[in-house]
Amino acid sequence: MAGNGRVCITADAKHALSPEPGPYRYTRPVDELETGHSYSRLSPDVILTALETAGFLCDGRLLALNSYENRVYQVGIEDQVPVIAKFYRPGRWSRAAILEEHAFSLELAEQEIPVIAPCRDDDGETLHQQDGFLFAVYPRCGGRWPDLETRDQRQQMGRFLGRLHAVGAVGRFEHRGKLDIDTLGRSARSFLLDQRVIPDYLVEAYSTLSAELLKHIQSHFDAAGPLRHIRLHGDCHPGNILWTDAGPHFVDLDDSRNGPAIQDIWMLLSGEAEEMRVQLQDLLNGYQTFCDFDFSGVLLIESLRTLRIMHYAAWIARRWDDPAFPRAFPWFDSPRYWEEHILNLREQAAALNQPALM
Repeated sequence: MAGNGRVCITADAKHALSPEPGPYRYTRPVDELETGHSYSRLSPDVILTALETAGFLCDGRLLALNSYENRVYQVGIEDQVPVIAKFYRPGRWSRAAILEEHAFSLELAEQEIPVIAPCRDDDGETLHQQDGFLFAVYPRCGGRWPDLETRDQRQQMGRFLGRLHAVGAVGRFEHRGKLDIDTLGRSARSFLLDQRVIPDYLVEAYSTLSAELLKHIQSHFDAAGPLRHIRLHGDCHPGNILWTDAGPHFVDLDDSRNGPAIQDIWMLLSGEAEEMRVQLQDLLNGYQTFCDFDFSGVLLIESLRTLRIMHYAAWIARRWDDPAFPRAFPWFDSPRYWEEHILNLREQAAALNQPALM
């Protein structure tokens, strides 16, 4: 964890902040648990059958890729390069919402904006269903972690985002909701408190601190005034960007929603305030080549960072009945994690009192 609190998500704590309390394990209430998690039905046979019914001749090769919210696989195809199959988490998005994501991807691709759009079948369909699972197939594309160390690279990234937002601004999602304080903050806080996720000895500290943070965040949103909401990538961190010799491209629009443009920009900033100020200026210099930017949004950077930290903790808690989550986040139900989480939020409380970057 950075000492200045500049984090996108919380991470495993390395040291306890107080003497180790008694044993603590987070368990969802019995009446909220599924009898068997839905993904347990997603067997290799189901996956390969799904691809066959979508018109792909599989060669039997199957590789699970790193994805928690959905299940994503590289599937071998006879005499062709492999494809990527994405099986959507049941109940998260409606069919209409997923089709909006696909339509946005295709709209961007048609404007020659580098995103990886889903494959169309012979009937022009991008969304398929097999054994109760909605899925889509994508071309396999390579790339490396984005390098934003130089001004030219940051300006190139800014131009890319500006083009994406210029297209995103011409329409709105009708079925995918919006990014706001209620979605990212208030609902997360309520869930964590209602579901008894937090160790008892930390509940009061979390409850008081998170309530104060949400009030402070609301004041920042009020100060920024009404910002235009456009169709966003929604989760624009470096892990969702691949860089090639031709430049950046996005690999995942699963979190696309309506929201302010700054949401797709702030997660590309890192370091101390002066470093982030320079990075932001470079990004916006490129961005404004293709899209106007409302500088009032800069007031929301630390508010959005705080909301993401809160939302991330609730996201893991909501998914704890999925066996993949305890395996991937074994530290989540430890007191140390929650002590560290509260420390991160306290650091964000201090960051919210600092002047805006510009």
